[in-house]
Amino acid sequence: MGLGLLGRGVGDALYLAECGAILTITDLKTKEQLAESLDRLAQFPNIRYTLGEHKLEDFRPSADGCDMVLKAAGVPQDSPYIAEARAHGIPIEMSGALFARLSGIPIIGVTGSRGKSTTTQLIYHTLKRATEGGTVHLGGNVRGVSNLQLLKDVEEGDIAVMELDSWQLQGFGEAKISPHIAVFTNLLPDHMNYYKGSMEAYCDDKALIFAHQEPGDVFITTPQAFAYVEEYVKRKKHILSEEVILTDADDVPSDWLLPIPGKHNRANIACAIEALRAMSISEEAIREGVESFEALPGRLQYLGEVHGVKVYNDNNSTSPAATRAGLEAVSGPPAGGRNVILIIGGSDKQLDMTPLIEVIQQYAKEVVLLAGTGTDTVRQAFPTAPLCESLKEAVDSAFERALPGDVVLFSPAFASFGMFKNEYERNDIFVSLIEDRMHG
Repeated sequence: MGLGLLGRGVGDALYLAECGAILTITDLKTKEQLAESLDRLAQFPNIRYTLGEHKLEDFRPSADGCDMVLKAAGVPQDSPYIAEARAHGIPIEMSGALFARLSGIPIIGVTGSRGKSTTTQLIYHTLKRATEGGTVHLGGNVRGVSNLQLLKDVEEGDIAVMELDSWQLQGFGEAKISPHIAVFTNLLPDHMNYYKGSMEAYCDDKALIFAHQEPGDVFITTPQAFAYVEEYVKRKKHILSEEVILTDADDVPSDWLLPIPGKHNRANIACAIEALRAMSISEEAIREGVESFEALPGRLQYLGEVHGVKVYNDNNSTSPAATRAGLEAVSGPPAGGRNVILIIGGSDKQLDMTPLIEVIQQYAKEVVLLAGTGTDTVRQAFPTAPLCESLKEAVDSAFERALPGDVVLFSPAFASFGMFKNEYERNDIFVSLIEDRMHG
C-alpha cells in the first residue's frame, strides 16, 4: 500500500516479488505518475496493480486477496482500507519493523522531530570506522534504501542503524518491538496536518522507539524529549525497564573539533556518543568518528562561497523549530550584525509560525519567499519580501540582495509538496542552482 517514487517502496516490492510472493500494489498515484517506479517492476508476472485509487476488496482475504498488508509510511492510521484488513484479521506490516524482526540482528534506532538523520548517520559513520570485520547496515528513513533489500546481505553478528520517523515507528508498535538501543533526540511540533493538531498523538508514535524495550536494552534521550516521555509513561502507566541515559549539548567534550555548526548539532552528537558507548566503542574511536564526519545533504550543509557569499543548504528543515536552529547556527551577532538572506516557504503543515517570525526578524537581513500553501502564514510579517514562483527565481532574488560576507540560507520551514514531487527533488534543484553559480 503506497509504492511511491523514492525507491524504498519499489525495493521492497522487488524483494517480495523475487521471493515469489503474489503482490497487489495499490497507490493513489496514477500509472503515469508512477511510471519510473513501475518500469522497475515490469518483469514480474506475479504483480497486479490498483492505481489512482484503493479498493476495499484488495484488503480482504480471497483467492487473489491479501494475507498481509505492507503499509507505506504516512498512510493514515484511520484509513478505512487498513480498518478493512484489520476486520479480517490480516496483519499490518511496515518494512522497517519487518526487517528488524526477520533479520534478528541488534538494532540501533534513532527518532526525533529534528536531528534524527544527522544522529543516525554519525552513529553509522563511526561504527563502520570502528568495527573491524563487522558489517553495519543503514536503514529506515534513508533516501533510496529499501529495508527488505537489506535482508539479502544480513549475516549473524551484523548491526543495523535505523532512522525511524513517527510513521515508521507505527510498524514497530504493530510488531510490539523496539530497537535494542533507542535514541530519541527531541520532540517539537511537526506533521500536525497528519496528527490533526494533536501533540499527544504525535508523541505516542514517537514513544514506540522505547515502548517495547526489554531489560538490558538502552534508551538514550535529552531532557527536552524526556519531559514528553514522562508524560507518556504516566498516561500509559508504562514502566521503563531498560537503562535510561539523559544527555545534551553540554556533554560533548569542549576540546573536540566538531564538523557541523549549531547547538542543536551538539545535542545530536551527544546522543550519538552515548549510543556508541552503549556499543562499547572506545572514546578514541568515537572522537575520530565525530571529528571526521561531514554534514549531510540538506541539513545545514555548507555548499561553499559564491563571490564572497557563503551558501548553506538546509532543505530538510521543514518545521519552524528547525529553521530557527539553522538561522542561529549560521548568522552573525543579532545586534547590528544581521547577515543572512533567508529563503523560506512551501507547503503548509499546520504549524505555528509566530515564534519563527520573531527569530527571523532578529537574525535575518533579508527574506525571500518561495510560494506555497503555507507561505501566507509568514508573508504578512515581511510585506516587502519578494514572492517567488520557482526556486530559481528565489535563488536569483537572494543573490541580488547579498553582499560579500553575507550568508544565503535555504531553510524552507515548510514541506515540499506542490512545487516539487518531494523534498529530495527540491534539494537537488537547489544544489544544482548553486553549482551553476559557482561554475558559471
